[in-house]
Amino acid sequence: MPYYVYRITESAAGFVKQLELLETFDNYREAKQFTKKTRSEMDSSIAAQIKVMFAENELSAEEQLQEKREKPITMEWEN
Repeated sequence: MPYYVYRITESAAGFVKQLELLETFDNYREAKQFTKKTRSEMDSSIAAQIKVMFAENELSAEEQLQEKREKPITMEWEN
């Protein structure tokens, strides 16, 4: 299964994520290096994230990125 690298920008309300496929890789090491390089070259004023997704196909990767996840609960001793 390939690794997909996406640029993710969220709407002002945070309901809709704009996904842009940047690159596809066959191995994790190349995907990770590309992601680090892209993040370092990104303008800090742009509110976007760069993420790597491991999925069967592009549609599956985008579905995973669109999922709304709850923030993990931080216990008192973890602060």
